[in-house]
Amino acid sequence: MTQSPAFATALSRGLRGRCPHCGEGRLFRTYLKVNPACPACGVDLARYPADDGPAYFTILIVGHLVIVPVLFIPWVWQGPTLVTVPVTLGFLAAVTLAFLPIVKGAFIGHMAFLRATADQAERHTADRA
Repeated sequence: MTQSPAFATALSRGLRGRCPHCGEGRLFRTYLKVNPACPACGVDLARYPADDGPAYFTILIVGHLVIVPVLFIPWVWQGPTLVTVPVTLGFLAAVTLAFLPIVKGAFIGHMAFLRATADQAERHTADRA
């Protein structure tokens, strides 16, 4: 098993969409699909469980950093509903989709730091109880 990278190193590499171990290979094959192995160092990237965590944290971040400030814009409350709703929802969807791969990369970097693998999932779940 490869040695776990330092926390800040693994997190920053994941944020940039790079392999948390070497920082050279691409983490994602497509928009959110993780490469099975790092193209540069060959480490198994598919072993890191990034199930619902990235989506949860993305919603948390967008909710606090985007939705709350948007509610203080008078246009949102005073504008015509047929214009405000689609524009606001489109903006929120775009921001959420932009944040999701960044958060997923950081999440996988954190998993690499913790050495948490998919085969250990039964130890990290409430379903076991």
